Amino acid sequence: MNKCDAALALFANIEGGHTFWSNQVSELGPLVVYERLLSGKYDLVKFEKLITNLRVTKLDEVKESLIKTESIFLTPQSPEWPVALNDLSAIPFGLVVKGDLSVLADRSLAIVGTRNPTPYGVRIAGDFAAGFVDREWSIVSGGAYGIDSAAHKGALIAEGRTIAVLAAGIDVAYPAGNARLFAEIAENGALVSEVLPGAHAIPSRFLTRNRIIAALAQATLVVEAAFRSGSLRTARDAAELMRPVMAIPGPINAPTSEGCHRLIGERAAEIVTSVADAVELISSL
Repeated sequence: MNKCDAALALFANIEGGHTFWSNQVSELGPLVVYERLLSGKYDLVKFEKLITNLRVTKLDEVKESLIKTESIFLTPQSPEWPVALNDLSAIPFGLVVKGDLSVLADRSLAIVGTRNPTPYGVRIAGDFAAGFVDREWSIVSGGAYGIDSAAHKGALIAEGRTIAVLAAGIDVAYPAGNARLFAEIAENGALVSEVLPGAHAIPSRFLTRNRIIAALAQATLVVEAAFRSGSLRTARDAAELMRPVMAIPGPINAPTSEGCHRLIGERAAEIVTSVADAVELISSL
């Protein structure tokens, strides 16, 4: 058992975003945490299920799933690891990545928003993605329908690179209608996941993946979002990391812009109306 194998075993059995285990692994290293779990150094009652699962985990099968999906497992010790993730309070034990690993080191903008956008939102997301690509930035988003898809497509149409941070396994097309888009993203950008291949999306994984979107990018742009939108969580995560947060204004009576107006009104985001505005704002901070 080496450090990478220990990290993979923990990754396979502990949900991402778990602050306690993240801190343990960061402080002690994955191998020490793994050995302490199996030797009974942690609460045997509280962590009984985790310890049992670790004992029966077949790493050969886990590694085979990575090979079959043409993906790679990165840890914070890997040379290709995106060091921006180390700013998180719950640093991932690792990431499963498929595509061009070099994109993880690019300057990037996160573009997020509603799954049910207006044509205005779709156009703006695509235009901003293309505008930043033209300035040699990459685009980060969550691979969902709506604003996420528009941002990824805008980057690809502009012949740029984009990263999709998924809430499911790297081989699980979720949503199914974006399977072709994910294939295109992986060609010169990357698909990123905090779960193993084959893992299905569950509600909590959308929230934990949002922190990765916020941390990977130098800034976050919310295009359209309802008053209680998951995109606002990404914006809050970015703000906690002291990353610039921007929002696009919309009609004052549009439900799809209520979240953006809320961020602007609470001074949690800066209002931007053009790519030039956004670039200037990020450069001034």
